[in-house]
Amino acid sequence: MGAGATVVAVHRSSSHSFSKFSEDSITLRAGHGVEGDAHAGETVKHRSRVKRDPTSPNLRQVHLLHAELFDELVAAGHAVFPGEMGENITTRGIDLLALPTGARLVFEGGAVVEVTGLRNPCSQIDKFQRGLSEAVLARDAQGGLVRKAGVMGVVLTGGEVRAGSGIRVELPEGAHRALEPV
Repeated sequence: MGAGATVVAVHRSSSHSFSKFSEDSITLRAGHGVEGDAHAGETVKHRSRVKRDPTSPNLRQVHLLHAELFDELVAAGHAVFPGEMGENITTRGIDLLALPTGARLVFEGGAVVEVTGLRNPCSQIDKFQRGLSEAVLARDAQGGLVRKAGVMGVVLTGGEVRAGSGIRVELPEGAHRALEPV
C-alpha cells in the first residue's frame, strides 16, 4: 500500500467516553463513520457541537492519531497509549498533521477516509492526565499554534480496518489547503 504506512491499532466505544476500546477490527460505513461508535453519524455527535447545531454535518466521523505522538508523549513522561486519547485508528508512518484538507487515506481492503481537519484538544484531555493538553500543543517557527492530537475525517468508502493494514495516501489535486480544527 504505502511506504511502510500501517494501522497500529483500531478502537471504538459506544459511549461518549474519552478513551476507546481496542478491537481486532472496526467497520467503517460510508457517510457514517465507525459502526458501533458513539461519534458515528451523518450529523455532529460530539456533545459540544450538538449543543451549537445538531443539524451540522459530521466532519469528525473518524479520529486518526499517529503512533509517533505516543512515542513523544511517553518520552516526555506521559504514559499514554493507543486508544486512550479517543482515536479510532492509530497509524504509523504517515505525517497526519502535514496532510492537506481533502487528502484521502486508502486502507488495505478498500475503506477510504477523507481528512477534514485537525482535532482540537478539549478540556477532557487534562482530566484524563494532568498536563497532557500542553504536551499535545506546540508552537511553530512563526509562533503559530500546532495541534498534535490527530486528524478527523469522513468515510467515503466503507470497509473493514484492522491492525497491520497498509495505508496509501492520495493527495487532492490543485492547491493544497492546510488543515484547520474541525
